Amino acid sequence: MKRVTLALSLALATGLSAQAADAQTLKTIKDRGMLSCGVSQGLPGFSSPDDKGNWTGIDVDVCRAIAAAVFNDPTKVKFVSLSAKDRFTALQSGEIDVLSRNTTWTISRDTSLGANFTGVTYYDGQGFMVKKSLKVNSALELNSASVCVQTGTTTELNLADYFKANNMKYEVIAFGTIDETVKAYESGRCDVFTDDSSGLYATRLKLTNPADHVVLPEIISKEPLGPMVRHGDDQWFDIVKWTLFAMVTAEELGITQKNVDEMVKSDKPELKRVLGTDGNLGEQLGLTKDWVIRIVKAVGNYGESFDRNVGAGSPLKIARGVNALWSKGGLQYAPPIR
Repeated sequence: MKRVTLALSLALATGLSAQAADAQTLKTIKDRGMLSCGVSQGLPGFSSPDDKGNWTGIDVDVCRAIAAAVFNDPTKVKFVSLSAKDRFTALQSGEIDVLSRNTTWTISRDTSLGANFTGVTYYDGQGFMVKKSLKVNSALELNSASVCVQTGTTTELNLADYFKANNMKYEVIAFGTIDETVKAYESGRCDVFTDDSSGLYATRLKLTNPADHVVLPEIISKEPLGPMVRHGDDQWFDIVKWTLFAMVTAEELGITQKNVDEMVKSDKPELKRVLGTDGNLGEQLGLTKDWVIRIVKAVGNYGESFDRNVGAGSPLKIARGVNALWSKGGLQYAPPIR
């Protein structure tokens, strides 16, 4: 019996020691005084810099929300612009602390890259954009088309699957960056540009004559986009995951940037738990009790971020659709903060 007890004690001690050794990301970030966040090379609505280098977008808001939770300062973020090809290496090498770059959650990425997805910021699907002059109304009319695609993305495999399933021929014209891909499409080097549907709407805004191009109705894949962190640090994994869940929960509870200070005064048990006036849930994450307040003050709730960046309040004007809350017919759902 003593041997069993001793073995259990040693195993527990070893586990706690390993956990302490692994949980270094938060300390590293605090010591550095800055969060390093991997983003795109410029995708309006998701992560895009203006002419002064100020980044905005849904993916950017996730980074700023994490910085707010950790530092109470959403500006303490270094944004690292990454190509689709280089994004995972940057995370694996430690160049960035989190990858928040319109990246699709797949089983192969979840198991082979030494990284974990932390949630879904945007439910997307792959589509096609063509010039109106081609008079194409459906992707099923694209037999023998040349298709511009960015390498290192899930779009290549989806493209192959779709054309094979519909017995159509096509020619791939691939490029290393999104800018090269879009430039080739606009110059006429290919008939079609394929990307996540949200990316197509964002790209169309960049074209010389956006009205000359149309996004076809077909959605040919599931593309749940979300942030990634490295394997091996469960505390950091939890912080990034629950930052996103906090934004969704805030929308569910009607907590906004404008009313969060008033909501803190509420006597409702759920609001008290979420906003940290009761319990120590934030401290269990390694943060402060007011971690949700910090997040909402910095970027707003999920709905506010969506509307501002890609929704009704943005140039993209994308409908909430499946990205609406679960209570409003969508897929956005956060586990309870309790």
